[in-house]
Amino acid sequence: MSITLTAPAKINLALHVVGQRGDGYHLLDSLVIFADCGDVLTFKPSDRLSLTVCGPFASQLSTETDNLVLKAARRLAEHAGLGEAGAQITLEKNLPIASGIGGGSADAAATLLGLADLWSLDRNRGDLLEIAKSLGADVPMCLSTAPLRVGGIGDELAPIDLPPLPLVLVNPMKPVSTPSVFTALERKENRALAKPEAGADWLSTLPDQRNDLEAPAIRLCPDIAECLHTLRATRGCTLARMSGSGATCFGLYNSPHDAEAAADKIKHTQPHWWVAACQTHGSAG
Repeated sequence: MSITLTAPAKINLALHVVGQRGDGYHLLDSLVIFADCGDVLTFKPSDRLSLTVCGPFASQLSTETDNLVLKAARRLAEHAGLGEAGAQITLEKNLPIASGIGGGSADAAATLLGLADLWSLDRNRGDLLEIAKSLGADVPMCLSTAPLRVGGIGDELAPIDLPPLPLVLVNPMKPVSTPSVFTALERKENRALAKPEAGADWLSTLPDQRNDLEAPAIRLCPDIAECLHTLRATRGCTLARMSGSGATCFGLYNSPHDAEAAADKIKHTQPHWWVAACQTHGSAG
């Protein structure tokens, strides 16, 4: 028996920082979508728990006990009363590390789902979400691939209607520290997302939304500004913005053909960047 799941890239179409709690956690209002590209995890039965990492970014990831995949596996086993449950886990690391597209969080969420299947547990058990919350603010949202409006510290999730969107992801291969970006954010209480007008959808609001972390991230990593400029200069790009705390940026396109052409052009002009043409999961995804 072998179970394989994709841990899709998470993209923040908009990310507004609307406050900060007394414990330091920031309050967010964000539109989140998931792409059809990402890391790939395989789960096989075993007498002991192990993790093997392969793929383009394997060398940048630890397989020690602090790895989020192993943490997710151990916490699921503990909550399910399975003791020292075993599994042979292989993580194909295709997404850059510390890149603002939820790689580690998505890997942890996929681990919870994959091991729930491998260990014959109910995916809908209430503690799956609670375990996800204990692993990090972004992990609960990554249990789903459907478009979401995310509030609170990442724990308030509401589905939204969005069609599949062609896009290009670009990373200048410069890791950005999330805590450093939040520290550099000058204003912590900003306005919330503007809701669609009657009869309109969330896509119509995107030009008026923003990523509040984009400016401080650019101050820490000026290459992000070059990524945005490069995306906006390609044919068919309707919107370019940074995702999460960076440094990955995305461009939305009129068609998959335009996205593929843009990705090919950027790969040619910026051979040292990570570039991927993808399509997002729609509301039925």
